[in-house]
Amino acid sequence: MSPSPSRVAIVTGAARGIGAAVARRLAAEGFAVALLDLDEAGCRSGADAITADGGRALGVGLDVSDAAQVDASVSRVAEELGPPTVLVNNAGITRDNLLFKMSEQDWDSVINVHLRGSFLMSRAAQKYMTEQGWGRIVNLSSTSALGNRGQANYSTAKAGLQGLTKTLAIELGKFGVTANAIAPGFIATDMTRATAERLGVSFEDMQKAAAQEIPVRRVGQPEDIAGVTAFLVSDDASFVSGQVIYVAGGPKD
Repeated sequence: MSPSPSRVAIVTGAARGIGAAVARRLAAEGFAVALLDLDEAGCRSGADAITADGGRALGVGLDVSDAAQVDASVSRVAEELGPPTVLVNNAGITRDNLLFKMSEQDWDSVINVHLRGSFLMSRAAQKYMTEQGWGRIVNLSSTSALGNRGQANYSTAKAGLQGLTKTLAIELGKFGVTANAIAPGFIATDMTRATAERLGVSFEDMQKAAAQEIPVRRVGQPEDIAGVTAFLVSDDASFVSGQVIYVAGGPKD
């Protein structure tokens, strides 16, 4: 099926890092892009940059775990840019700690942003996709879904996103909507930089050490994830659905 006339994409967690790179790439692919993030100034800045380059973009501040904010934001995107046919659920946070030191708040906050947020965004956006008979949902999982010390909350959330992805693919496929997940490995972002700081090591040293464990001998960049996202939302990927693609410089699953 050819793309819907409405080529509008929503990217959450788009103020920086992977989300910002995905937003830029989708704009370059011809989509009008709504950048959503708790950091409203950051996503507005990103939208302004896309607009300055000749694209159409909108920056919206919201908490993806708040249902009322999600519904209002998606409605605003539909009104100002057009019905969204692409959704990239990228918003995420970390609250790392070993199990015996992890608080209920550490658990709830991570689960709420990653899982509840992706559920709420998908529920709100699917209405427009099914009406148009064409849609793409891309959820950002992680290699941490396979388990990672100090990340019981994050690993659980990222594994849960894989289950959500497969279920969305089953339920929405008959409406021309695909759902896939990308599971990045080590990507150089503010989030991984913060992890280095928490561990008391330099970000440069952390990247060098990580690269030695990666078959392609380098860490990932946000643009690596943006490229795979661009494929998954394209017509070329119309027969790819319910898949988890590990983008980690080597095999992970």
